Amino acid sequence: EATASALLLRAGLALLAWPVYLLSFLGIWEPFCKKVFFPFFLEKISGAHEKKSKKYKQELFRNLPDFRGPSGELRLLEIGTGSGSNFQFYPAGCKVTCSDINPNFQEGLSRNMKKNQHLHYEQFLVAAGEDLRQVPSGSVDAVVCTLVLCSVQSVSSTLREVLRVLRPGGAFYFLEHVAAEHSSWTYFWQQVCYPTWKLVFAGCCLTRELWKNLEEAKFSELKIQHISVALPWMPIEPHIVGYGVK
Repeated sequence: EATASALLLRAGLALLAWPVYLLSFLGIWEPFCKKVFFPFFLEKISGAHEKKSKKYKQELFRNLPDFRGPSGELRLLEIGTGSGSNFQFYPAGCKVTCSDINPNFQEGLSRNMKKNQHLHYEQFLVAAGEDLRQVPSGSVDAVVCTLVLCSVQSVSSTLREVLRVLRPGGAFYFLEHVAAEHSSWTYFWQQVCYPTWKLVFAGCCLTRELWKNLEEAKFSELKIQHISVALPWMPIEPHIVGYGVK
């Protein structure tokens, strides 16, 4: 639990961010954040994050072609596609279904689609990770999710949906920021920033121990690596990367 000094600093941070809290109270912040601020901010930060995480993503997605279906095609569903920064890592001819709870990333998305014409884009679904009912059970070979599990309402429901839509033998790929080691300064700052961060960044939770959710989900095989992706002044350095097989 947050210590007294963390709580004191947390209150100080909330005071600094009072205009956002006020706008939120008036019901103005959430729609503005969803439509304007978050897509804009995410585009900016994903550029920096992309540079730092590129080598991990190249390594992560290298074995995607191994999960092609019996027909030889690779049908991939991406949860929380955002502006499509992962497209560059998918193998040629891959059939991609994009989904995001927020439909306001269109500008960056179409830019990345134009850049990555080696893929077939099937459809774009406006859907939450916990509710992929538009995707039939067992219909995809791979599901990808990067920097999304921090802000879903329920991690376990999302993973249940992932396992439902995957065909047997299909794979779930992830790269996510997670809670730091509890005795570390990073974790202290995650505690301090938590409520204000969550409000400002569209529900993003800093202290989720996502490796535990993944271990509890029913994957037949699970590979998780703990890595560090440092961004200046951001309390999201600890990450996990890997994949699970249904």
